[in-house]
Amino acid sequence: MKRPIAIDLFSGCGGMSLGLEASGFDVTVAVEFDAIHALIHHLNFPYTSTICEDINNLKTDYLKDILKQKKVDNDIDLIAGGPPCQGFSLMGKRQLDDPRNSLVFEYFRVIKDLKPKYFIFENVPGIAVGKHQQFLAELITEFENIGYRIAKPFKILDASLFGAPQKRKRLILMGSRNDVKPVNYPLEIQEFNNVESAIADLSSIPAFIGENKGINSKKLDYSGFRSNFALNSQGIYKFCHHRQRDHFIYNHVGSNHTDKSIERFLSTPQGNIEKTSRFLKLSPTGLCNTLRAGTARDKGAYTAARPIHYSQPRCITVREAARLHTFPDWFLFHETIWHGFREIGNAVIPMLAKAIGDEIIKVLEVDINQLEVTKLEKVEPKFMEYNMDKASNYWNISNNIIPKRKRLEMNLL
Repeated sequence: MKRPIAIDLFSGCGGMSLGLEASGFDVTVAVEFDAIHALIHHLNFPYTSTICEDINNLKTDYLKDILKQKKVDNDIDLIAGGPPCQGFSLMGKRQLDDPRNSLVFEYFRVIKDLKPKYFIFENVPGIAVGKHQQFLAELITEFENIGYRIAKPFKILDASLFGAPQKRKRLILMGSRNDVKPVNYPLEIQEFNNVESAIADLSSIPAFIGENKGINSKKLDYSGFRSNFALNSQGIYKFCHHRQRDHFIYNHVGSNHTDKSIERFLSTPQGNIEKTSRFLKLSPTGLCNTLRAGTARDKGAYTAARPIHYSQPRCITVREAARLHTFPDWFLFHETIWHGFREIGNAVIPMLAKAIGDEIIKVLEVDINQLEVTKLEKVEPKFMEYNMDKASNYWNISNNIIPKRKRLEMNLL
């Protein structure tokens, strides 16, 4: 059966894309500003037309041309995206007109121009409280004015209540074009998966320091909840297309901690904050705290605080973070810790994205048992190694689009 079509705006490495594909969508187009993240998206979604572009400069006619080349009907099933919104105007001013909210306006522009049957607007929970409520109300009114029915009230969904082993809340706004069936928000499931259920089999394998070696998949235990992470798409990812991978698991990379740090990590009880670093030491029977992205390179390129492993005196690796974010082991990330954690921290939890996508699949009346699953072309894993210069060259864009790290110059007497 022909799969419904989705476009992923502000796609990052592809958390939303993965969840939607797991629901049964084909993510035909993805748009991402960061050259490295866009390349990682291309690595994991070779069938998708990934566009590395500032959405402010993206013409919707260009998107229509891509869809036409792919012989896709102009009646797009779904557009999803989580545009950053940072600015809020003075009382009485339209907050959508604040230039710092331009990315939200551009998201709205794409919806208005392409008129998909459904859309998903994803964002931080903070825009639903205090002075931010005016902004959200304005946005909902604008969507209604262009012919969309908003599922009300909007929801703040906690991924841990949808089976993810991580406490992470996101605001979700879902819209249905007035001429299609209305969509509802997904219901929470009665399934709790803890930290240990996601990463226990990686505990006995030392983290790789400074190199992205692979782990033979035969050494891992894909039982229980971890069956979802197997190299052959199964479990919640059974409707995903088959990626061509070797038999190794990558991105089990971590930091080289000092002896003092190791001592502090060992002495910190599970579920407690280590006093010096302020890192949380995970509890095997609890949830992971919200994994964050850290700063961009113009802000110093700092990795966000990473949890300490519950049984090993080290911070979790990129692969362990991916598991706690519900990415399967065939999903690849950049080989450096900073880029890898940024990609995960910025991503929608795929398991939550799938739950949302499932609701749209229902109202589209898609027979999921008839969906076509294909074997995708192989993409070279070398893209995991590209720095910003090489990634920018690949996309044929300037490396100065994202500001470089600011360095202080000191005059030495």
